[in-house]
Amino acid sequence: MSNAPLTVTLNDERPHDLSVAPSFSTRDTFAVELENRGQAVHVHLHVDDELSRVMTLSEGNHFVDGGQTKLVNVFVSPPPEPVTGKLKIVSGHGSETVYVDVTVNPSNGKPPVEVDETLSKPRTPEPEPSITESLADVFPRVDVQTVPLVLLALAALALAVGVASVFKSFVITLGAGVVVGGVLVALVLTVW
Repeated sequence: MSNAPLTVTLNDERPHDLSVAPSFSTRDTFAVELENRGQAVHVHLHVDDELSRVMTLSEGNHFVDGGQTKLVNVFVSPPPEPVTGKLKIVSGHGSETVYVDVTVNPSNGKPPVEVDETLSKPRTPEPEPSITESLADVFPRVDVQTVPLVLLALAALALAVGVASVFKSFVITLGAGVVVGGVLVALVLTVW
């Protein structure tokens, strides 16, 4: 048990008398300490519907002998948000009834999320780089202004290879070879 117990004093001033703090707060499993200062007594504990979502008593009915102190375990499942309800304590088969306001707080397992004003503003995405900037990243020695020329040379190269493969003529293949050679020379000169 990580919390201090909720102490209920029985038979302190008169038979079936109940004395307990009006409120109790917890984050974890705790015990109800039934401290009897008089004659033997029956005690009944009950949690309301709200608390029953997050709390379970080990047992509801208890017999506490005179001069005896009895611990009753109360098992808690910490909620994501605080839950408040009533713990009903009855002595002497209904002779006296008291209610304790119990609050079950979230556990400290997770730190709270801090939100600042930047979260409410939409994030502006960074613009995509242009084709010339992308090629300049691939070929860092190429001047950005010569990238369109390189793209034109590559298109001419693709066209020459495509025409040569379609017509399968020696003259066209030779012309395509000249274009390919010229493009390669131009590319090498541009890069260096």
